[in-house]
Amino acid sequence: MKAVKHLIRVKRAPRVCTAGQVQHNSRGLILAILLLLAIMAWSYWPAMADLFDAWQDNEDYSAGQLVPLVALFLLWRERKAIARCPLAPCWWAGIALLLLAQTARTFGLLSFRSSPERYSLILMVAGSVLMVAGWQVFRRVLWIILFLFLMVPLPGRVHNLISGPLQTMATTGSVFVLEAFGASVSRQGNVVMLNENTPMAVAEACSGLRMLTAFVIVAAFMAYMIKRSRRQKAVLLFSSIPIAVMCNILRLCVTAVLILLVSTEFAEKFFHDFAGLAMMPAAVMILFGELWLMDKLILPGPNIQQRPAGAKSVARTHVNQKKRTQPA
Repeated sequence: MKAVKHLIRVKRAPRVCTAGQVQHNSRGLILAILLLLAIMAWSYWPAMADLFDAWQDNEDYSAGQLVPLVALFLLWRERKAIARCPLAPCWWAGIALLLLAQTARTFGLLSFRSSPERYSLILMVAGSVLMVAGWQVFRRVLWIILFLFLMVPLPGRVHNLISGPLQTMATTGSVFVLEAFGASVSRQGNVVMLNENTPMAVAEACSGLRMLTAFVIVAAFMAYMIKRSRRQKAVLLFSSIPIAVMCNILRLCVTAVLILLVSTEFAEKFFHDFAGLAMMPAAVMILFGELWLMDKLILPGPNIQQRPAGAKSVARTHVNQKKRTQPA
């Protein structure tokens, strides 16, 4: 009986990992991650090269090449929190994500579409993290993984659905603002006629899609970095869309004024070289102003634990009076 009890205690005793075992497990995890990254890079190398060419050739999505670098910075910033998460690989969910990624990739290859293959790369990263590290690490880096979707250019149909209305909105908005300030302008399609004899064409490249993608990336980065509620972060992120539209309209109006006052050549150079760069700091300042405005408009919730100094003194006086009235 004593031998049986001793065996039961040995089986129930928790396993204690020594420092050498923990180091060995961490080395094995690092090797597994490096192996998965090497296989993924080898398999997706044509898709990554095509994505890099899209960043270089299409100015509307040139800001996407900053997204992987920003994601690495965010991952390095969360390194201590990730190190505290226990490693519990989730094979079934990770393999399911990997199968979904390969299904999307196969669909893209068979239909000769690049967008599904690019999105499948991000799903492969998510599935690898879930399969190797587990749910807690996956939840910790989920927003960083979602941030990676901003590096992929929009599919062709979505691009056409957005670019056309943005172009019309930029033309209509610039005409409205110029007329409000007393300028003689008229609209002919996507061409703004200044003083009825000087045309200013709002081409597809001037629709503001490039500014929109850049502003959304900046707003997503700011929403991740600031310590605010999820509601305020969502407001900050979605407000980057109207801010981008307004900044593009302002850029067109300044260009029109320069055409009227200086020359068309100088205005075109200003439009392409300086105005686009100047709008980014302006948009960042607008976002910071929006945060300041939310601080002024949104009142903090009641904190039960915090009491004013007067309430503490009244409570102490009440306790002292109660003690004095008690019989000895």
